[in-house]
Amino acid sequence: MGLTEDIRACRLCADRFAATATGHAPRPVAWFRPGARLLVAGQAPGLRVHESGRPFTDRSGDRLRDWMGVTGAEFYDLDRVAVVPMGFCFPGYDAKGSDLPPPPICAATWRARVLESLAPVDLTLLVGGAAIRWHLGLRDVTRAVADWRGPAAHGVFPLPHPSWRNTGWLKRHPWFEAELLPALRARVREVLDV
Repeated sequence: MGLTEDIRACRLCADRFAATATGHAPRPVAWFRPGARLLVAGQAPGLRVHESGRPFTDRSGDRLRDWMGVTGAEFYDLDRVAVVPMGFCFPGYDAKGSDLPPPPICAATWRARVLESLAPVDLTLLVGGAAIRWHLGLRDVTRAVADWRGPAAHGVFPLPHPSWRNTGWLKRHPWFEAELLPALRARVREVLDV
């Protein structure tokens, strides 16, 4: 079996997910292929992605593709874009209906192998706090995104999560749309149009 098949067969968190409010079984969503030029490092699939088996098939994905300036066909082209979350499975909801964080065992088990299989990529998008913490070692998402120019010079764009829950954050930080998104879209085009 190849690495994607190994990940799709993973059941490390079966007991953990069965104990959540959603009581679901693992369904790892592995969407990458060596040779991809752009890496989307996300957090974990949501319920809709769990059901569809394709990353970002939800409103967050619509917003992310808009931020990137890409079509769905471009985004799901495995030869160009790899989507590698910190957790490959939907972690479930807690008793109050909030998303649970991705289990650390997933990244500890799979991340190094996946990133090594992809190397080198031309552009990495760090989508949300979990990816920003892993890749940049920063806990403050706002500060990491506000200081985007430094990492972007090295092919890394830290981004807030594109969830509707962050709409208020986007309104409070108009520089994100005015300054970061044009630079992001230009760099995405450079990488994908090669």
